[in-house]
Amino acid sequence: MSQLPTLADAVARHARLTPDKLGARDSRRRLSFADWHRRAHCLGAALRGLGLVKGDRVAVIAYNCLEWMEIYVGMARAGLVIVPLNFRLTAAEIAYILAHAEVGAIIAGNEFCATIDSIRDQSPRLAARRIAIGDAPPEGWQGYEALIASADPGFVFDAVRGEDTCALMYTSGTTGRPKGAIRSHGGSTLIALATALEMGFGQDDTALLVMPLCHANSLYFGTTFVHLGATCIIDDRRGFDPEALLRTLAEDRVTFTSLVPTHYIMMLGLPDAVRRRYDLSAVGKLMISSAPARQETKRGILALFPNGKLHELYGSTEAGWVTLLRPDEQIAKLGSVGREWAGSGAIRLLDAERREVPDGEVGELFSRTAYVFDGYWKSPEKTAEAFDGEWCSVGDMARRDEDGFIWLVDRKSNMIISGGENVYPSEVEATLGAHPKVRDVAVVGVPHEKWGEAVQAVVVLHARQTATEQELRDWCRARLAGFKCPSAIAFVDEHQIPRNATGKVLHRELRKQFAPAVS
Repeated sequence: MSQLPTLADAVARHARLTPDKLGARDSRRRLSFADWHRRAHCLGAALRGLGLVKGDRVAVIAYNCLEWMEIYVGMARAGLVIVPLNFRLTAAEIAYILAHAEVGAIIAGNEFCATIDSIRDQSPRLAARRIAIGDAPPEGWQGYEALIASADPGFVFDAVRGEDTCALMYTSGTTGRPKGAIRSHGGSTLIALATALEMGFGQDDTALLVMPLCHANSLYFGTTFVHLGATCIIDDRRGFDPEALLRTLAEDRVTFTSLVPTHYIMMLGLPDAVRRRYDLSAVGKLMISSAPARQETKRGILALFPNGKLHELYGSTEAGWVTLLRPDEQIAKLGSVGREWAGSGAIRLLDAERREVPDGEVGELFSRTAYVFDGYWKSPEKTAEAFDGEWCSVGDMARRDEDGFIWLVDRKSNMIISGGENVYPSEVEATLGAHPKVRDVAVVGVPHEKWGEAVQAVVVLHARQTATEQELRDWCRARLAGFKCPSAIAFVDEHQIPRNATGKVLHRELRKQFAPAVS
């Protein structure tokens, strides 16, 4: 099989062909493809100069910034494996990933250096390899710019092949421990090519990347635009500003962006006079994903963007993109996640005995994609659970209608998606259950007009114990990322938590009690 170009190969090619073209920018800096190639090469060389070897893991934690784009490419050049960390994670959650991935270096925004220092004793290899993004790096940290400046520009890298690992993308698991999904360079390129083919992107497009660059969404779309030699704009605002987003879309003549329903709802909530200030005619393609969207939201999006064609994706970090709901299907098949797309070979819905279920019945969704992940890092058991031969599942239950459209029934063992972030009830349940006053707990997602879903906890206290919602929320906030913490806590008697004959909580029944249907 011929060697597929890596992300670094793509930037090097554009540096030769269109050296002065804008490759990427944020609010602070701009990168031509020539500068991007040079800086990424120097970053990779400098990291290797620290004693790292091909295949070593390097963690990155930062808010959205242009440095992410340099780091992804520099890592690919050097044959190093990036471990993107969600900036919303707590110190304990970060410490687990750093230890599990056996990380040998970390690049962190200045804002996160103190957190990393607080857990440094749990990852001794990090002591000499801590790089800070920003002015005036803290004591013991090397500055990112100083590191690049120290590089040997003539450094010769090992060959990087398509089967080599480019990233460990950690995803939450139903056991409460995150799993490191192994992504290869070849898979990264294939998903980029499939995205370009299905979506019709080209080198004249401009993408606005709003979702966190530690997430698969921005990584997969950003990679696509890099391979094409198109332009990526990084939204590096710390909080989402709907009017500022409209301004960027208009002033930069952005042709594509991918957002979660919450983002669209906030834009639609702006006064008409504000929305009319901006010429959004250049936006030709829009993506909505990560949470269910209501009909009025979709109709509002189509009205706001006169030339925008709305798409809705379903996929996972592990399988990549699996299905697509296309523009002409948005209202007619509202609630569906669409049908197979260019990079997805087929979908099978299987029962517990791995037999295909007929249309209309619920089964576990298995997909066969050209860019499927290579298993979970140091977890052969979880890897075996995820595969049935060449077919991959992340535990989603779904049904297929007579037209071939897929409808998700239960996402990833009752996973909650709040503001585009994945929350697993079991992780929140384990945290609340460790409180000395809590006897039993169940957690479900309930509809939320702004965030898509909110985290609802149902708690049974030990006899003669009392507690307040705030007390338990504070307990969670000290141990979990903020988006995982319950927004509401109900105190009930034990019999009010529905269970099956084996004692398993019936999350679906509990959700009905606390989440009336939302159209």
